[in-house]
Amino acid sequence: MDKGKYYLTTAIAYTSGKPHIGNTYEIVLADSIVRFKKLNGYDVYFQTGTDEHGEKIQIKAEEAGKTPQQFVDEVAGEIKRIWDLMNTSYDNFVRTTDPMHEKKIQQIFKRLYDQGDIYKGYYEGWYCTPDEAFFTESQLVDGKCPDCGREVHMAREEAYFFKMSKYADRLMKHIEDHPEFIQPESRKNEMVNNFIKPGLQDLCVSRTSFNWGIPVTFDEKHVVYVWIDALSNYITFIGYDPEGNHSELYKKYWPADVHLIGKDILRFHTIYWPILLMALGEELPKQVFGHPWLMVGEGKMSKSKGNVIYADDLVDLFGVDAIRYFVLHEMPFASDGTLTYELVIERINSDLANILGNLVNRTVTMTNKYFDGEIMAPSEHEPIDDELISLALETPLKVEKKMDELRVSDAIDEIFTLLRRSNKYVDETQPWVLGKDESKKARLGTVLYNLLESIRIAAVLLEPFLPETAQKIYKQINTDKTDWDSLAQFNGMVPGQKVGTPEILFARIDAVKKMEEINKINEAKKASEAPSQTPSEVKKEEPKETKEETAEDDGLISIDDFAKIDLRVAEIVKAEKHPDADKLLILQLKLGDEVRQVVSGIAKYYEPQDLVGKKIVMVYNLKPVKLRGVDSNGMILAAQKGKKLTLISTLEDIPDGAKLS
Repeated sequence: MDKGKYYLTTAIAYTSGKPHIGNTYEIVLADSIVRFKKLNGYDVYFQTGTDEHGEKIQIKAEEAGKTPQQFVDEVAGEIKRIWDLMNTSYDNFVRTTDPMHEKKIQQIFKRLYDQGDIYKGYYEGWYCTPDEAFFTESQLVDGKCPDCGREVHMAREEAYFFKMSKYADRLMKHIEDHPEFIQPESRKNEMVNNFIKPGLQDLCVSRTSFNWGIPVTFDEKHVVYVWIDALSNYITFIGYDPEGNHSELYKKYWPADVHLIGKDILRFHTIYWPILLMALGEELPKQVFGHPWLMVGEGKMSKSKGNVIYADDLVDLFGVDAIRYFVLHEMPFASDGTLTYELVIERINSDLANILGNLVNRTVTMTNKYFDGEIMAPSEHEPIDDELISLALETPLKVEKKMDELRVSDAIDEIFTLLRRSNKYVDETQPWVLGKDESKKARLGTVLYNLLESIRIAAVLLEPFLPETAQKIYKQINTDKTDWDSLAQFNGMVPGQKVGTPEILFARIDAVKKMEEINKINEAKKASEAPSQTPSEVKKEEPKETKEETAEDDGLISIDDFAKIDLRVAEIVKAEKHPDADKLLILQLKLGDEVRQVVSGIAKYYEPQDLVGKKIVMVYNLKPVKLRGVDSNGMILAAQKGKKLTLISTLEDIPDGAKLS
């Protein structure tokens, strides 16, 4: 089965420091997509790597007392170590300090200059060093960088510029003719309305204020600006030749099927990069997918906030596949996801240990107990089997459809629907009861066969997401039928063969003990990172004054009391039933760039699927609580009359995140 080629890239990671779990999410997401494509019959090429030039790196290297090359060698090695730790199956890990790449960038720059697309001038504007980007006054947000929110400074220097406006109409037409080019849809609208339609300014493509970059061959006081250098990696490392002598690899795999990137660098990939390719006369990538961010608790990860979490630390605590599952399953398609230690523990216990691990363990255990491990032929069929078998055969097609749309979380949900149905089938058929009656042996054998086959199908589909776990399941059920074609029929398990030894896939975690362990680890890290103080520098805590209550408690509040309540408009982007409470729903609420989790007792009045997309009003600054083991960060407002309950919304369509007063 050969469905053709599939070329996927991630953004190359900037070598300014160790990547946190939010950065790592992208490589895991990409890996799950390419692993599925391979399973599905595609000839896949998967490229990732590091972006290693720029002023920010030069400054960090000087601060560390190292040469820029020494600095990027160390950071690139650390990034590759983490990518490998997360079991990612890239074909090529590229580095932009590669001499081959540098030579091709110089040739690309010279060609664009010779054909009149690049010219020399002066740039004066507000410059953000961390993002290495210039901005006009009108582009700043509250006087700060519109991309990262940090301080900017005025800079003026000689520079070469790329004629962006020359290709603006052509780019707009391409976007209109190829609606799938920028995804999700909300990202496309943002690029078109905020950047292309207002008019494209010519792009600064060289710098003179630092020298850690690729020299311009015909004007060596200039270095090639990061965006031509970094973006071109997608073609240079698969054999693009500026003189037209492209490699067979380039001819086979370009154009890329998907550039998978973070939403914060969408502009560079959907405007600058396509225009650069147009100027070079090359085809454009088929799709640029701007994935959302993985937030920690209530905000974006940053060292200044002290909330940075690293992938290797999470793996030490929970294991590779548990973290892969969490980041892949908990990230919505088009809005930001949330990570907390408590949520990770909850997902491991409820999904991986209970739904998946328990099903595999008890099925293999019962096969060993009742048939000495032998897989019996399904000889005694009953109508109750039909629903499970039908679902097992439908699930691969459902997963394929979701993955074609890059809806990875939804694809995983389809697999877990099959696993949940299999667990329900155990309860319906009660094999432990059948095992007590010798006359029911044939029926028992059929039930266990159906369970083993359903597990096999689920394991094959899970392999792109949880590769190590899938291999463990194959070993326990003793199957080598792990290809896509084997999913077309419900007969992959071979009667007469024996299953393996049952092993625990995911042990349940004691949440209280685990959080105590995590808190001790984090406190020890903070202590080791804190600057030392002399006794004279340690301030004594002043005694706190107590406020005497003078007003009578008459149930009334003052305007000052009311002003403390922060009400916000929020959009429900995900809703699901609480695993341990029938009356509760777990809601993911989008407020601008933030996603909050709120647990609400409205399951009696609303089905989860009916809530997605609705805008409601929430109390934003309510103290976080746990409701039946699940974190709730806020409260939604509702009105009740008799037996009817209605969520509070607004008369007008107000953007999510808007504050009410």
